[in-house]
Amino acid sequence: MQLLTEKIKKQLIDNFNNQDSEGTKEFKVVCKLFNPIGDGTWYLTELDPKTNIAFGLCVIFDAELGNVCMTELTEYVSDIGIGIERDILFKTNHYTLEECKKLFCN
Repeated sequence: MQLLTEKIKKQLIDNFNNQDSEGTKEFKVVCKLFNPIGDGTWYLTELDPKTNIAFGLCVIFDAELGNVCMTELTEYVSDIGIGIERDILFKTNHYTLEECKKLFCN
């Protein structure tokens, strides 16, 4: 499965390009990625097209706002051959990062 469709990628980049100079503008979560066999869930709101670094809520051991390298997520393959996946049932542009933290990270 392609982690980011062209539509999703465009929305993430548009959000990045529309960020204010202080980096305080909040966007709704565009997509959710997850590790189907272990720790790791990412709720993404922005993507820098030059560096391929995304921003969002990263949940591995704790839920933290931060950056994630999309190249690493795309190339990751577990010992049994399974990679990171996109949650196709996740409601795009519906939740804020704070709402995701409250609803899904308990």
